[in-house]
Amino acid sequence: MSQDDDEIDELRQERLEQLKEQKQGEGASEAREQQRQQAEAQKKAALRKTLTDSARQRLNSVKMSKPEFAEQVEQQVVALSRSGRVNGKIDDEQMKSLLSELQPDKQEFNIKRR
Repeated sequence: MSQDDDEIDELRQERLEQLKEQKQGEGASEAREQQRQQAEAQKKAALRKTLTDSARQRLNSVKMSKPEFAEQVEQQVVALSRSGRVNGKIDDEQMKSLLSELQPDKQEFNIKRR
């Protein structure tokens, strides 16, 4: 009987250790998620501070159609703001030029019919 009790205690101990490790893994993922949310909030605050309403609307329009490209533009705007290379706020015209500069060259396809 005591051997069975020892085995049960051993299994309980192993299970407790597994649960502790799992809990620590969840804590780390929660910390990463919290850091990601905090970084996102800081980025939004910087964009609000740097962009005019019309420029922000244009960026949101781009985000609807091309989310990856809009993310790249947002990072560029935040970098410009942090480095101090932005005088005042970026207006709609400046946003247009920034979008055209960052947009990759479009490939043109000419189809000739015979």
